[in-house]
Amino acid sequence: MSGHSKWATIKRAKGAADAKRGKIFSVISKDLTLAARAGGGDPAMNPRLRTVIAKAKAANMPSDNVERAIKKGTGELPGVVYEENVYEGYGQGGVGLIVEVTTDNKNRSASEVRSTMSKNGGNLAGVGAVAFQFDRKGQFIIDAKAIDEEALMDVALDAGAEDIKNQGDHFEVICPISEYDTLTQALADKEIETESAELAYLPNVMVPVEDADTARKVLHLIELLDSLEDVKAVHSNMDIADDLLGEEE
Repeated sequence: MSGHSKWATIKRAKGAADAKRGKIFSVISKDLTLAARAGGGDPAMNPRLRTVIAKAKAANMPSDNVERAIKKGTGELPGVVYEENVYEGYGQGGVGLIVEVTTDNKNRSASEVRSTMSKNGGNLAGVGAVAFQFDRKGQFIIDAKAIDEEALMDVALDAGAEDIKNQGDHFEVICPISEYDTLTQALADKEIETESAELAYLPNVMVPVEDADTARKVLHLIELLDSLEDVKAVHSNMDIADDLLGEEE
């Protein structure tokens, strides 16, 4: 398993336990508002909204919070206007970073991302400087105990998936952006629960990091960026050996 996949697994396992509850709810609330604004407030007719609602339930987000966020998106309730932005940069060792932000204040979020990078060994880059090292894809994480691999392949491939990776304790299903809603619906129809479902930036060029200290610094930078209020997700193309960090993982 590559270092990138390993980091994704670590992040997935640690997310609910380590992240602050308020940050989790804030990210989900913004996603609910944006999904409702883009596709309407009826989850039966809006696959993206349905996916975010499932994420909200998994995080034990109060139903009143969910409903309020959706109504802000449909305009039934007043609310701030969020916009989605992407920042590109580098961490130690030349590792590429893509930082997804959902914010009501672009200047604030840009300043926070830039400051966090510069104070922790990274640097913000211009538009397009890093993005070419990543592909924008639909990504679904499914617990390996939830379904047989062959059965998952039958459903996913028929619904437009282009790759299904067995990562041991979970399956990673990848699809083109154009097939994301179709695959979301197909998994829901078969009652296949996902641990996460999102449009992600997946690396097509990996940057090997063979020094443990550098790897730890990059992971620390990613965690600091991920903790920022406006940051939705951080993606990297760091490739580290499975045993590089030893028991500290």
